[in-house]
Amino acid sequence: MKPHAKFKFVLYVADDTQNSVLAVANLTALCREHLPGRHEIDDVAVFKEPLRALADRVFMTPTLIKLTPLPVRRIVGTLSQPEKVLQALGLESVAA
Repeated sequence: MKPHAKFKFVLYVADDTQNSVLAVANLTALCREHLPGRHEIDDVAVFKEPLRALADRVFMTPTLIKLTPLPVRRIVGTLSQPEKVLQALGLESVAA
């Protein structure tokens, strides 16, 4: 992975449910700390864009998909354990 690669995430949420609000806050904090100025987050409300969620095979919320850099990774949940989220997304080297 390039040291200054740009990270693109899509976070599928269910409006203002507690878990979705937590996931947005946790992802924002994680990106500010570990990927400052090198990330883009696209929040997708599944109730407003259900066909997009189905096309991406999202059946639970919140679901986070890391699109770039490759490989694509996905994680479901509130993203409340930063170390495990970094590891699941293949970003542990970024945290070092």
